[in-house]
Amino acid sequence: MDGLIIAGKRFRSRLMVGTGKHRTPEEMLASLEASGAEIVTVAIRRLNLDNPNQKTLIDEIDWSRYTILPNTAGCQTAEEALFTARLARQLTGSTWIKLEVIPNPRYLLPDPIGTLEAAKALIAEGFTVLPYIHADPILAKRLEEIGCATVMPLGSPIGSGQGILTADEIKIIIAEARVPVVVDAGLGVPSDAAQAMEMGADAVLVNTAIAQAQDPALMGEAFRLGVEAGRKAYLAGRMPRRDYASASSPTEGVPVPGRA
Repeated sequence: MDGLIIAGKRFRSRLMVGTGKHRTPEEMLASLEASGAEIVTVAIRRLNLDNPNQKTLIDEIDWSRYTILPNTAGCQTAEEALFTARLARQLTGSTWIKLEVIPNPRYLLPDPIGTLEAAKALIAEGFTVLPYIHADPILAKRLEEIGCATVMPLGSPIGSGQGILTADEIKIIIAEARVPVVVDAGLGVPSDAAQAMEMGADAVLVNTAIAQAQDPALMGEAFRLGVEAGRKAYLAGRMPRRDYASASSPTEGVPVPGRA
């Protein structure tokens, strides 16, 4: 079985999805179903926790069907990320955390130093840490060495839909990693997800491209198929690239005009 294994837990799907930016809860639930995803990430800081009687995003989802992956989106410092992760553990009972430390809300690029500091502290507290990072092979290896369960390099800026602009760096991360590599952020269409999987990534995480599609459920299904196709292509092994054309039909035995 070609399953995805993270921290000893096996998953059938290699597509993770986010819950932000959906227009309605109904569209979100339909897209989750269609995507076939088993890991669903939720931004803890964006939940309204002031009113205990008011339903939150967590209440909308049937967690018997999905593995919740709380994240620290909105945290600008390592200290904020630590506080949010601890809150997430109390709120959800999960020790899994998608770690995000993003100091500049305009560009939404992760802080490598803050991420490494927070990851060390969280691992010491027993968290299973899945860090969101720039496509930095050195940082990815450092995070793996301190005990992170995955590394999650960005393809391009969060929510940009620009696709994979960091392919060369991600390929190095994949070649060197001994933990799953999850391409996260910037994927705009299923072909971007297929590209990541064809490169050898273990999984992808998609949010905006599904949530903001005209038909989120249909786009969720499309991403599921893109991930599956990309994974199968990687396992099959692509043909070698050539500098010149190579006939796909045999040339031996073909009659030549003017020859007997």
